[in-house]
Amino acid sequence: MLHDPVGAFVPGEAVTATGAPDGPLHGLTFAAKDLFAVAGHVTGAGNPDWRRTHEPAERTASAVRLLLDAGADLVGRTITDELAYSLLGVNAHHGTPTNPAAPDSVPGGSSSGSAAATAAGLVDVALGTDTSGSVRVPAGLCGIYGVRPTFGSVPSDGVVGLAPSFDTVGWFARESLPLWQVATVLLGPAPPDQPPHDHLLVADDVWAAADDEVVDALLPAMQRLAVRLPTSEVPQLATEGLDVWADQARVLVAREAWTVHREWLRSTNPTLSLDVKQRFDAAALVTDDEVTRARAVRDQAAKRLDDLIGPTTVLALPTAPEIAPLLDSTDAQFAEFRRRTLALTCIAGLAGLPQVTIPVAALAEYPVGLSLIGAPGTDHQLLALAATVTRPAD
Repeated sequence: MLHDPVGAFVPGEAVTATGAPDGPLHGLTFAAKDLFAVAGHVTGAGNPDWRRTHEPAERTASAVRLLLDAGADLVGRTITDELAYSLLGVNAHHGTPTNPAAPDSVPGGSSSGSAAATAAGLVDVALGTDTSGSVRVPAGLCGIYGVRPTFGSVPSDGVVGLAPSFDTVGWFARESLPLWQVATVLLGPAPPDQPPHDHLLVADDVWAAADDEVVDALLPAMQRLAVRLPTSEVPQLATEGLDVWADQARVLVAREAWTVHREWLRSTNPTLSLDVKQRFDAAALVTDDEVTRARAVRDQAAKRLDDLIGPTTVLALPTAPEIAPLLDSTDAQFAEFRRRTLALTCIAGLAGLPQVTIPVAALAEYPVGLSLIGAPGTDHQLLALAATVTRPAD
């Protein structure tokens, strides 16, 4: 039986597969979020009614197959927030995985199980999905690396989707080496002619969106980066305002999530946790005019980011605006955490940019992650730079 002291894996099922006998990932173990199809097994998507109304997969998701073919062994599937529509990591049906770095706090979601399994050392790496921060946020809160790659760069077939123009397949690791090894499998080898990042961009409004204590905790890592890379500052990354960007990203994700799942929701009337149900209920009410306005803001945001983040420029930002919320936080406190966090995670999502979360600091022993965002297609350079950004020796 799978050893699972942090409750990271979907209970009552054993989804395993042995990797190829040779390959670059031979000897590594991995887990996959319960959105990834594995042939012969029903994908649960974090909800018993979804599992009940779907048949076993005929084919394994390409991302899982790539890791297996490269030699890694699949040891199980991990808990997700229902249909991946949350950032907390709480699942009313399967339980909330323990945050190994902060057991009194949420692990972050929706890839909570994958983050917890990785942080606890139960696997070497784990697959997740990231729509609005669902790899980046739990990575930051659990004190590990997490990658949201350039949109469309990793195959997403065989993965239960939420918002197709935002959804990405990402991954977690405790160390930078396996993070890179997985990248060379999922993304392919690093292009030989791409120059490294040689410029650091800091946006005042982005850093002002985080708690002062978080900014202070990240300052040493930022200072070490600034010694190596010429740095420039801009007062505002989001000329319309980060809250405006986040609000319009929410509108687009809501419309796409409703479009993807409305038939199943209407025909099944599933039992959903209250917050996820409220989110889908609100999504059903999004108007075409709201979507049109949101798309215009998305276009403006993408242009702004394209103007500022060139092929060798990296934007540095806090992964989350605060440390992991306590498990017994109020609904209002959870909602405020989600609102503030989306103001940071929407940046990469709106423009399809790659982002890596790096475990560089702690605040009263609670992990604080630093994120780097690059231009589309610069994933390898971003990961190479991230590998050099480490915590100072104790």
